[in-house]
Amino acid sequence: MLENATTATSPELLLGPEDPPAFELFNEDGKAQIVICSDHAGRAVPRALATLGLDASEFDRHIALDIGAADVARRLAERFDAPAVLAGYSRLVIDCNRPLDDHTSVRVISDGTVIPGNRNLAPEALDARANAVFWPYHRAIAATIAARRDGRRCPVILSIHSYTGEMNGIRRPWQLGVLSSWDRRIADPLLAGLQANKDLSIGDNKPYSGRDLYGYTIETHALPVGLPNVLLEFRQDEIDTPEKARIWADRVADILSPILERPDVHVSFEGDRING
Repeated sequence: MLENATTATSPELLLGPEDPPAFELFNEDGKAQIVICSDHAGRAVPRALATLGLDASEFDRHIALDIGAADVARRLAERFDAPAVLAGYSRLVIDCNRPLDDHTSVRVISDGTVIPGNRNLAPEALDARANAVFWPYHRAIAATIAARRDGRRCPVILSIHSYTGEMNGIRRPWQLGVLSSWDRRIADPLLAGLQANKDLSIGDNKPYSGRDLYGYTIETHALPVGLPNVLLEFRQDEIDTPEKARIWADRVADILSPILERPDVHVSFEGDRING
């Protein structure tokens, strides 16, 4: 079955009627000018790919999905009455936050784990995954953004991720990282509000920097047209249960709400690096 999938040339050959959709559109009719997305929300694998040669337990790990991110995204969508677009398939099938020509788009090894079902894939097999999973997700984000434009007013993009508390033997102390590029209209006041609580450890562009531009979603849907945006990286042990995810989503929403009500936030960024 896996061998057949590696030669597939269209999504119809890769996804069958029993496979879940490429994305979930949560609170589709939300009225807010906010679009929430979660690139690594799902853990599904097309039936045609079996388990990619992995033990089922591997799909509970961070290599397969951003633990807790979907729960945070859905709760923020409820708080703001905003739509959330959540990727349905595991990042081990294809990473929806990487350019298709990047070597991390379909990983052969992730955090020391070899993924047998991703080895020696033909170009047609990679295209099938992109057509079945990657492009439908990104078309959904683009359509959701377009539906919430109103003249010069534009939607805010909130991207929700999570990360491990330790990587390569190095501890990551931040409970939440607030990532942004050159447009700091949301990041700066959000950081100020969160860091006012001295019991929290909040990272400014940590553990990753929003200026590195190594992803795809923000870099494609927000930055080129100056859409206001922020990417939130929660440490996974902080949001690994629905209740913990709800607590963090509410904490962030309480601070974000007045920021997102400001009229100057809902216009395209026109800075030194981006023209809206």
